[in-house]
Amino acid sequence: LMASGIRQELTPSEDRAVALLSVTAPQGVSLDYTQGKMREIEDLVTPLQDRGEVTNVFSISGFGADNRGFMVFTLANWQDRARAQQEIVGEINGKLRGIIGVRAFAIQPNSLGIRGAGRGLSFAITGTSYDQLGDVAVRMEDRLRQIPAMGQVRLEYERTQPQLFVQIDRALAADLDIDITGLGQALQAVLDGRTVGSVFIDDKSFDVQMLSTTDPVDDPGDLENIFVQSGTGQMVPMASFVTLEERAVAPELDREGQNRSVELTAGLTPEMSLGDALVQVQQIGDEILADENRIVPLAEAATLDQTNAGLLLTFGFAILVVFLVLAAQFESFISAVVVMATVPLGLACAVFALLMTGQSLNVYSQIGLVMLIGIMAKNGILIVEFANQLRDQGRDVRTAILDASTIRLRPVMMTLTSTVLGGVPLVLSSGAGAEAREALGWVIVGGLGLATLFTLYLTPVAYVLTARFSTPKAQEEARLQKEMEAAQTI
Repeated sequence: LMASGIRQELTPSEDRAVALLSVTAPQGVSLDYTQGKMREIEDLVTPLQDRGEVTNVFSISGFGADNRGFMVFTLANWQDRARAQQEIVGEINGKLRGIIGVRAFAIQPNSLGIRGAGRGLSFAITGTSYDQLGDVAVRMEDRLRQIPAMGQVRLEYERTQPQLFVQIDRALAADLDIDITGLGQALQAVLDGRTVGSVFIDDKSFDVQMLSTTDPVDDPGDLENIFVQSGTGQMVPMASFVTLEERAVAPELDREGQNRSVELTAGLTPEMSLGDALVQVQQIGDEILADENRIVPLAEAATLDQTNAGLLLTFGFAILVVFLVLAAQFESFISAVVVMATVPLGLACAVFALLMTGQSLNVYSQIGLVMLIGIMAKNGILIVEFANQLRDQGRDVRTAILDASTIRLRPVMMTLTSTVLGGVPLVLSSGAGAEAREALGWVIVGGLGLATLFTLYLTPVAYVLTARFSTPKAQEEARLQKEMEAAQTI
């Protein structure tokens, strides 16, 4: 019941002393416009550099397209600054809202090196038509913007890039005796030049381009004034058989799993975990998506979805392997059940520790939970093994487990104390990778610390209730010896 309240995420928010910034300007702008906006962002970060929190800024303009840019902020070492990376990035994001005409958001990468990590929640909506996907994605974006904890919501599919379509009336062109086969190459030569050959001078090759010597074509209407030659030798303007139409199209058409897709991202605030955000997106999708649409998690969300799917399987195999090893060691399934009786409550104690300390269920805490299964079983082995030896000496079940619990109290407490104290430095860690060590440390310290009473009291109770159904090894050996002697006399 309590586990459902734990925040789920792939990794905790880590201070890696570096922050990335993705910058996107409107479609169709020049590189100079993008560079101007990048310089404005650099000016905003200057106070952080003056305070020594940011040591270096690296910028790339025209990153993949003229309207895109990318920046890398290198932060000072952990001991040289008072604020965490999350606070610094929060201040940068707050200042970015004041820059008009550009969309920028900070990315905080994690230690797993997942492509697209650090952007918050990323997912795609797949379907069969980009027009239908665009409409559905807009409705999804509006619903997510109504949730403040989602942070900055971005729709990556934008139909804002202007594109000029040349519509040719083939019937009219045929009436005018115009061959349209080479029309595309002719337009290329007029607009941007066309390479028609190469010339070798000494050991170097130079391209020969065919260029238009008329006035430059810098307006869509100029294309209509271009003349082409008909089959009769007459020069015919393109306007007589060509229609120009300007449309707004998407600069990129993405696919996921060979299906048409539209991507959305949400920055997520500290109040919203990645797992909770993905659940809310799926709930909204059930309301607004059509039957042909699917939600596909991307980047960290995809890895988290895969991790959650394999979590129960991992725990199941871990418990099964430990159980089979114990059964082989004790040569009894009942003794193995007694030892494993404390494992579920040990995991419950780890859940309480995560809730009380505000930690999340991430890849590091999951590793700690798997470790906890083996550590909890070890404490039960110390008591059960000694109790079985006392039963072999002729003591009854209750007396054997009482004496075993009393005599084995010191080694159990020693192992528990040493393990818990060994995890304290993980809890108190700081600097690089402290978040990962802290998540692992609280599972060990909190889980074992709270489970001490369960180990000391639940194991004897479970032994008294179940051990009566098993026979001590000494009695089994004595019975077998009598049967062997009886067989020999016969």
